[in-house]
Amino acid sequence: MPSLRRIVVATDFSAFSERVVQRAAQLAKQHQAELHLMHVVRPLDLYPGLTMGPDEFGHHDEELLQAEQGRLETMAASLAGQLGIRILPVSRLGRAHTEIAAYAQEVSADLLAAGARGENTLMDLFLGSTASRLLRVAPCPVLIVRNPGDEPYRRVLAAVDFSPVSDAVVAHAVLLAGGVPVQVLHVLGSEVEQRLRRARADRVDVTGWLERLRGDAEAKLAALLAAGPSGAAIERLVQPGFAPAAICECIETGRADLVVLGRHGHGGGLQDWLLGSVSKDVALAASCDVLIIGPRPQ
Repeated sequence: MPSLRRIVVATDFSAFSERVVQRAAQLAKQHQAELHLMHVVRPLDLYPGLTMGPDEFGHHDEELLQAEQGRLETMAASLAGQLGIRILPVSRLGRAHTEIAAYAQEVSADLLAAGARGENTLMDLFLGSTASRLLRVAPCPVLIVRNPGDEPYRRVLAAVDFSPVSDAVVAHAVLLAGGVPVQVLHVLGSEVEQRLRRARADRVDVTGWLERLRGDAEAKLAALLAAGPSGAAIERLVQPGFAPAAICECIETGRADLVVLGRHGHGGGLQDWLLGSVSKDVALAASCDVLIIGPRPQ
């Protein structure tokens, strides 16, 4: 069973990032974890069109870093006083996703929380926001926060595909559910959906084939859950469909406030950026918070 001992949360001091910090602080209090409150200052020499010299860049960067560290310490002291948790304020200079991932690795973070922002422009679709980039490089599970986090999670959905990371998906879902029931969903996949569409068009009865497929999936799901956390209240769901759409539909019908799913290895090519993956598609489209569990280190 995983545990939450150290949580890293990134803030840019925006109104939206307040809910990200709120959720991370709520989890830290719930699990008696240490919260690392982090802000990354982007160096001025990364901005195009500026005419300052190298010495001026360095001077302004350091001044800004000190000012933001003070702001971060004030926020940390206020949160610690309200919630009675240990908070470490940390500021860094550099590219946000690189510095956040490196720091999470440095402190052996169990969870990294970031906001779902910046996915609505053409450039972001190609380059990805800080959250999208973190999904590719983070050394630990990434929680993409979308909604206010002043209450514990009440309805948790875990989506599994029976890959090696599926057991960790279930375990993290149970951990963050904090004792409330968890729905565990397996989607039979887009190939099944396509075959069902063709069968309807050709007026072919594939009921028996679909039932056998569903039975096999239910048996695998039962085996997966039998090896998972004991004593957890779990509801099993198996259904056909295109995985991202089916998962988002289950989020809506079950009114989930958190969905947990796995991320597989990435090739890093342009096709990955353009086509995405189930985890990224859900992270972009889901109406609730999304926890992404990466593959285990080799």
